Amino acid sequence: DSDEQFLADWRKALLDRAWETLAAGQKPNGPPFYVVLRYRTENPGLAGAQLAEQLTALLKPATPFTDAGLRKVLQRARDQFTDLLVREVARSLGAPSPEELEQELKTAVDEFKIAMEKDPTFVDAKVGTISCLGFMAFMNRKDQARAKELVGQILPLVKEADEMAPDNPRLIWVHGPILWNTPPERGGGQDKAIENYQRGLDVCSKIKPSDDPLEPSWGKPELMMTLAYCYLNANKPDVSAAERNARAALEIVPYWHYMRDILLPQILEAKAKAKQSAR
Repeated sequence: DSDEQFLADWRKALLDRAWETLAAGQKPNGPPFYVVLRYRTENPGLAGAQLAEQLTALLKPATPFTDAGLRKVLQRARDQFTDLLVREVARSLGAPSPEELEQELKTAVDEFKIAMEKDPTFVDAKVGTISCLGFMAFMNRKDQARAKELVGQILPLVKEADEMAPDNPRLIWVHGPILWNTPPERGGGQDKAIENYQRGLDVCSKIKPSDDPLEPSWGKPELMMTLAYCYLNANKPDVSAAERNARAALEIVPYWHYMRDILLPQILEAKAKAKQSAR
C-alpha cells in the first residue's frame, strides 16, 4: 500500500534526522548522550550493570559508569531525543493557526488540571497551567475581556504555587513574564523580571539532582534563555550579558532551535550594530 509505505518512509526519515542531530550535538568532553542511547537501542536485552560495564569499556570515562549513574544519562538522552523528534515532526508539518495553537494550550490546561486533581501537592502542574494560561492571555491581548478573564485564572494559581514552593525554578521562570509586563509602580518592570530570573539561576545552583527520573528538573536553560531575551530587549540593552546567557543555555541544550537559530543570531546582530555605532 502506497500510504503505508509513505508513512514508513516518513517515520524513518524523522528518526534518522533526530539521530543525526543528537550525534552532531555531542561534544568530546560533554555527556555521551548519542553513544549511550544508541548502544542501549541496539542492545535492548542487556541488564543495567552489563550496559554500564560495556559502555565503560567502550568510552573509557574518567569515572566508570554505574547502573544508577547510567540510568540518569539515559533519561537525559531520551529527553533530548524525544525533543528532537518532536521538532522534526513539527518541521514536517504546516504552521498551525492561532486557533489551533490555542486549542493545544487548552488541551494542555485540561491535562494539568487532571494532574492537580490527582496530586494537589504537585506544584509543577500549577506551573504548567500558569504558563499555558499566560500564553493564551498574550494571544488574546487585543480582546481585553478575554485577557482579563485569563489573568483572573492565573493570579490565584500563582498565589497557591508561591505558598507551596517559592523556590521552584519553573515557578520562578513563569513569574518572569508577569513581572516584565507589570509596571514598576505596581511592583514589576524589566529590572524586577531580570532579578527574578537571576534568582532562579541561583536557586538552580543549590538544588541537588533527584534520583527520580520522573521528577521535573528542567528550568536552568530556560531561565538563561529568557535572561538573554530580556537583556537584548530591555530599555537599556546589555548585549554582552545577553550573549553570555545565550551561549550558556546552548552549552546545556546545544540543539535548541530557538536559542541557536533565532535568538543568538539576533543578539550577535545587535552586538555588531553596537560596535559599528561606537566607531
